[in-house]
Amino acid sequence: MDIADISQMSISERLQIMEAVWDSLTHEKSDISPPKWHEEVLSQRKEMIENGEATFTSIEELRSKHKV
Repeated sequence: MDIADISQMSISERLQIMEAVWDSLTHEKSDISPPKWHEEVLSQRKEMIENGEATFTSIEELRSKHKV
């Protein structure tokens, strides 16, 4: 299967394949570690929450802003 084959699939079919691939990855043991920048981003976000600097948006607010 290549990009041309995938492009011919419906969005629903592509999402189903993505979900199947993701599910297979989450149940497979791996020695692959997340990149260092993931830890840095999470640390920064945690610090912002602890300092009261973080802002949060509800799903309703997000949808209304982006008309989803």
